[in-house]
Amino acid sequence: MRLATLRTSTSTSPNNSTVAARQDDGKFTVIPGYADVGELLANPEWRTIAEAATGTEALDGGAALDGASLASVITKPGKIICVGLNYRTHIQEMGRDLPEYPTLFSKFAETLIGPNDDIELPEQDDAIDWEAELAVIIGKSGRHIAESDAADHIAGYSICNDVSMRTWQFRTKEWLQGKNWENSTPLGPVLVTTDEWTPGGTISTRLDNELMQEASTGDLVHGPEFLVSYISTMITLNPGDVIITGTPGGVGHARQPQRYLRHGQVLETSIEGIGMLRNRAVAASGSATD
Repeated sequence: MRLATLRTSTSTSPNNSTVAARQDDGKFTVIPGYADVGELLANPEWRTIAEAATGTEALDGGAALDGASLASVITKPGKIICVGLNYRTHIQEMGRDLPEYPTLFSKFAETLIGPNDDIELPEQDDAIDWEAELAVIIGKSGRHIAESDAADHIAGYSICNDVSMRTWQFRTKEWLQGKNWENSTPLGPVLVTTDEWTPGGTISTRLDNELMQEASTGDLVHGPEFLVSYISTMITLNPGDVIITGTPGGVGHARQPQRYLRHGQVLETSIEGIGMLRNRAVAASGSATD
């Protein structure tokens, strides 16, 4: 099953109302009563509710796939926990050793945008990089979750691009300030449930149709079940929480010469079997555009 969050008008304003929906052949079917997929997951019967949905009159039962305006699949996650240096290829290109434990940092909900929204390039940093990532979305609360039980707590998977402001990121040894710029992080287009998709498909990034990153989602040093178990040792994971699992090799910062996002470029982030994010980079008001 594939779940998405639809905007209920054609505008991409973040203030618009949204609704959870199920992706069917040729359309999205509205799941009445739930503003987004995260709110749906908070109901322990979310799977049964989603499967039984028939839509609402407000959107004629649904919306065509090619005409729907999609918000971030989870619009207000309680937690976004990110993993750094978790693909062997990326660790090697950054000149690091394989880690015994995952490197963790947080994002905030204000960073999130929809799968086709513009990425805002702030004027304060001109070293803005792409990082294609597999997102794990929690569907069942838990604390001290055993790795053998972790799969039961995962609702499904999605796609994220952890767009990073490198100058700010490397001002200190802590990365948070390079990872939390508003309107920078696409998440979506759908959540694909665990019975339909498991890690192993190809993840890739294209910049203006030039291939930048390509790897197997099976190349993670620390896989989804381990991450759920590890993070839940510290803090309760709740439905709608998002774990972003790290990026493979091919980021712009590690290239010679280095390459970064520029105004007007189009970033396409794909995972085989889940879908694609397609986001245009747009300079914030007052920023240089060359």
